[in-house]
Amino acid sequence: MFELSALGIGWVSLMMLTLMIALLITGMQLAFVTGLVAVVFAVGWFGPDAVGVVSSRVYSFVGSYVFLAVPMFVMMAALLDRSGIAVDLFDAMKKVGRKIHGGVGVQTLLVAVILASMSGVIGGEIVLLGILALPQMLRLGYDKKLAIGITAAGGALGTMLPPSIVLIIYGLTANVSIGDLFKASFLPAFMLAMFYVIYVLVYSKLYPDKAPIPSDEELAADDAKNVNYVRALFFPLLTVVFVLGSIYGGIASVTEASALGVVGIVISAAIRKELTWMVLKESAQATMRTCGMIIWIGIGATALVGVYNLMGGIDFVEQLILSLSGGNAMLTVLIMMLILFILGMFLDWVGVALLTMPIFVPIIIGLGMDPIWFGVVFCLNMQVSFLSPPFGPAAFYLKSVAPKDISLGLIFKSLIPFIIMQVIALSLVVAFPQLALWWK
Repeated sequence: MFELSALGIGWVSLMMLTLMIALLITGMQLAFVTGLVAVVFAVGWFGPDAVGVVSSRVYSFVGSYVFLAVPMFVMMAALLDRSGIAVDLFDAMKKVGRKIHGGVGVQTLLVAVILASMSGVIGGEIVLLGILALPQMLRLGYDKKLAIGITAAGGALGTMLPPSIVLIIYGLTANVSIGDLFKASFLPAFMLAMFYVIYVLVYSKLYPDKAPIPSDEELAADDAKNVNYVRALFFPLLTVVFVLGSIYGGIASVTEASALGVVGIVISAAIRKELTWMVLKESAQATMRTCGMIIWIGIGATALVGVYNLMGGIDFVEQLILSLSGGNAMLTVLIMMLILFILGMFLDWVGVALLTMPIFVPIIIGLGMDPIWFGVVFCLNMQVSFLSPPFGPAAFYLKSVAPKDISLGLIFKSLIPFIIMQVIALSLVVAFPQLALWWK
């Protein structure tokens, strides 16, 4: 019954990893892989009575009050997707730099920042921009790679910008203040967005034919639309101010602010006469699908980490990483970044966070580093993974709505300059932690 414990934690860790990889190769979902591995090794190491440990870990995860913020922000994104708020916002922002080369690209990035600040959900934003912005840039004669890169990288800013769901899951896993994480991520996220804007403007200046200015006829057609700027900008900006302002100002918790955001979007859609039973039904269904995936991954990953911790696995991993780095704090962080990047190429960010953060965060704290700073570093790392081949989700989201002549290979090639900018931003935050801790 206790034969596994006789092998030692090193060999058992290798067996767990091998079994997980083998099951994932068969096509089994990560949530069920981690749950099955947790049960098998709990019984093999501790005996049948250990099954109760798995169920207790599951309850501690799904019973967290802060976790309620996740479905609220997902619901906000779903309502934005199905109402005309995002479309009007994009039309209103056409006034921004439309008479300069690359102006439409900059407009797209600004819309991406506003949408990310409203919902914190990544995939839906990329799809929205792929429907709204990508066709317009291609129609204007933008270079395909530039247009694709702007759309996918801009949509992925939701990973970093508050109220990012990645930050919420990290805060739950690392047991740190989500409000503090939102404050810490603001400057690095803004810096990364500015990198994108500067790149688009410089590239357009050097190669004006690859980012042309709209013709007089197209400008006249835009002016003829008679966009209601108050209607288009007021509600989105008001939602951002209420949600983030209430969190930063200490007026409401993240959970309360997320509910306030949903109410704001619903009222906005009702005032715009776009709130229908079908919109609410489809938004609720989309929210349940997304949150169901997150919860199932969380259940499996939390159970696996809990069992592994009881087996002494976290101490084993800590000793292994510290021995590889020689105890050097910065080298330890770099090793963790490499592990996260590799995992992020193959696993969903939810799984990566829930599997690694219970192990990595205690090591970071033990080395005297700030877990809030490490949360920002983790999110930046996930930004890179979100765009990187072979399984970068951003590329697949965009491919689902892109014109048929745009291949997955072309999308990944288009993302290379933006991945480089993400790596630069990540390196700066690692080298200068004050970029994330400026508010302390």
